Amino acid sequence: MANTTVRGALSIHGQNPQFLVETVIRNRIYESQFWKEHCFALTAETLIDRAIELNAVGGVYGNQKPTEFMCLLLKLLQIQPEKEILIEYLQVDEFKYLRALAAMYIRMTFRAAEVYEILEPLLKDYRKLRLRHMGGYTLTFMDEFVDQLLRDERVCDTILPRIPKRDILEENGELGPRKSLLLDAMEGKSERGRSRSRSASRSDRSGRSRSGSAKSRSPSRRSGSVSDTGSRYVSRSPSRSRSGSGSPYRSRSRSISPDRMETDSPPRAE
Repeated sequence: MANTTVRGALSIHGQNPQFLVETVIRNRIYESQFWKEHCFALTAETLIDRAIELNAVGGVYGNQKPTEFMCLLLKLLQIQPEKEILIEYLQVDEFKYLRALAAMYIRMTFRAAEVYEILEPLLKDYRKLRLRHMGGYTLTFMDEFVDQLLRDERVCDTILPRIPKRDILEENGELGPRKSLLLDAMEGKSERGRSRSRSASRSDRSGRSRSGSAKSRSPSRRSGSVSDTGSRYVSRSPSRSRSGSGSPYRSRSRSISPDRMETDSPPRAE
C-alpha cells in the first residue's frame, strides 16, 4: 500500500520509522490532498523536486491540517534514504528548505553523536525561514531552527527522540569539544591586535634609536663645521717681513756691497 514503510527498512529507536510522527498527525497526513497527489511513489531523487517547492517549515496549521513540510518528512521516514543522500541534501546551499527537511530527518533518526557532528556546522547558516503554525506565519532563521532541533523536545508539533546533552557525550569520549565560531573570531582578533602592537612597539623603538643616533651625530658635524670655518679665515700667505721693517715690499734679489762690486769687476783694457 502507499502508506506502508519500504521493504528492508531498519527500525529506528526500536520501532517503525513512521511511528516517530504522532498517530493523530500521521493519520491527517494520510488523508491530506498533498499526500495523495504529490507524495505518491516518490523516491529519494524525485523528492528533491517537491522539497524545492516548499515555502515554509512547520507542523500543523489552521484546523489541524498538516503542512507540506510534514508530509515530505513522513515520506522520508517511509522510504528511509541512505546517509550519503541526506548529506547531499544538506550540502545544497541553494535550497534552504531542503536543508531544513534533511536536518529534521537526521535529528529524528540518527545517533546522538552523529546528530551533533552533522547539525552543528549548520549553526553558521543565517538565512531566513518562514514558519507556519496555528496562528499563521512567522519569521525564523536557519541557525535558530537547528538550535531548536538540538535543544528542544518538540519542534514543528512533533516530539523528537531524546538525546543526551553534549557535555555527557564529551565526558564519555563519544564527541570532541565543540568549536565555537565566536571564540575563533575573538582569538583571531586578539592575535591580530597583538601582532599590531608588537609591530608598533618595534617601529617606536627603531624610530627612537634613529633619533638618538641623529642627535649624537649632530654635535660632531657642528664642531667640524666650526673648525672648517675657522680654518677658512686663517691667512696662509707668508709673513711680510721678519726684520721688522715697515716696508710692505720685500726684495728677493741678493744685496751686493759697493766694495765687492769694484773688486769683482774685471780690469778694463787700455
